[in-house]
Parts: sequence; C-alpha cells; structure tokens
Amino acid sequence: MIASTVGSVFVGRYDFDVLAARPSRAEAPVVDADPGSVVEDVTSGFCGAVVGFEAGAVVLEDRHGRRRLFPMTPSAFLLDGAVVTLRRPPVGGRGRPRRTASGSLSVGPHRASVARQSRIWVEGIQDAELVERIWGDDLRVEGVVVEPVSGVDALADAVARFGPGPHRRLGVLVDHLVPGSKESRIAAEVSGPHVLVTGHPYVDIWQAVRPAAAGVEAWPTIPPGQPWKAGVCGALGSSDPAQLWRDILARVNDYRDLETPLINAVERLIDHVTVDDSETPTAQNARAT
Repeated sequence: MIASTVGSVFVGRYDFDVLAARPSRAEAPVVDADPGSVVEDVTSGFCGAVVGFEAGAVVLEDRHGRRRLFPMTPSAFLLDGAVVTLRRPPVGGRGRPRRTASGSLSVGPHRASVARQSRIWVEGIQDAELVERIWGDDLRVEGVVVEPVSGVDALADAVARFGPGPHRRLGVLVDHLVPGSKESRIAAEVSGPHVLVTGHPYVDIWQAVRPAAAGVEAWPTIPPGQPWKAGVCGALGSSDPAQLWRDILARVNDYRDLETPLINAVERLIDHVTVDDSETPTAQNARAT
C-alpha cells in the first residue's frame, strides 16, 4: 500500500460492536476451517491463520509465528467479523495454504483495511515499489501506508510535522544505516518510543536485491565520490537507470530474492507501526495476523 499523502483516520479491526452483533449459538453458521483462513478466538482475542488440527482443536498461527490451540466449540470464532462455528474440512480439500511474497500465510482475497494513522516512510519511490512488491499483501491487511519522503536530510523537521504518538506511530526505512554515517546520526536525532528508524547497510535499495536475482554475478564496486546508480549503470552497460530498475524489480519474486538485513528491517517496521500503545496485549494479538 503506497501513498503520497497523510491524513487517513484509524479505526479498529471492526467498525461495529462484534459482541452486540453476535448471534446465538444456534444461529452461528458452521464453516470449514480451511488452511490459511484467518479467524479470531472470541474469548482470548487471539487472531491467526489456520495451520493445522489436533484432537478436535484448530491450530492458529499469528503473523509473528506464534501458535495456539483452540477447541472448535460452537460460536467460538470470528471470521470476517461474524461469529462462526469451525469444523475440520473434509479430506481432499484445499490443500496447503498459499503464502505471500513476504512468506506470511495468505488470507486470500481481502479488501484493503482502512488505513491507520501510523505510517512507514522510505527514502524514495523505488524503495516504496520494492516494499510493495514483497510486503504489499501484508500492508493492505494491516492498513499500513508506505510513503516516499525523498531522502532523510530533512527527516527531523518531517517527523516534527507528523507528530508521532501512541496512536500515530512512525517507522522509517533508511539506506546506508551503518555506525558513523550521516544516516545513523539523523536516526539518533528522531528515534523515540513512537518513532523507529531502521534500515540496511547498502548504499542504495538496489543493492538489497540479491545479485543472482538481479541477474548479475555481483554488484559493481563504485569508487567513493561517484554517484552509485550512475556507476552501476555504466558498469552494467545501461544508459537508462529507470529502465534498469524496472528490469531488476521485475526479477524480484519474493523475500528470498532480497538480502536479509532489508527483510529484517521491514519486518521490524511493520511490527512497530501495527502496535497501539493504548491497547491491551489481547487487543494487540487480535491484529497480529
């Protein structure tokens, strides 16, 4: 989910009182607990994807990889905001659950959630395109908007204008975030309880794509003082940086095509902006799909 403006209003997981809307046990429909479908345990608020079954119970896994076992009793779960009774699907059903490009369990067709007030900022449009390509499904489910900010030189002023808070968290993805760098000094200035700045050690987001995925043996070494992208284009025989980036991006299929530091950085940012400090741990778990 990529955007260029701020101002969406946060709403909860459901925009109505699920308890008030709960039907009686006799009225709750019985549905198959298909692998990969996301449900919420009414009692505990734990929300996760169906990943297995044990002795009349369903195993749910949340977006952090935590698993819990729940008995499939009548009217015990919420599915798309409605109370249901789960049952184990018949043998020969849908098979293994599909995973998204980020490696998380897919929730299947899903309309984008209402955007949170919290945001993830990245340095440029190419960073945003790469994040969208791998984590787009997760971001839409979570209601997280990614915004390019055209570099981090004026990050402190931009953060002050944004006004971070418990309901308005900010995550910032930064290139070349290494000790002693300009980026590390800027990150130290703005980091706080509601602002997380993290990143990767590469000069540019291109380098966070594994060379094999990009179709090269290794990223060229560019001498200090020379524009990195211009040097790479020259070394690879390309006169059009925009077209070269499109070619690289087209070769990225899932998280396995990216370097680990970038994967870890983005996952940390998603976790940071999907927590509301005012919520209880149970309510936070309800969103962790």
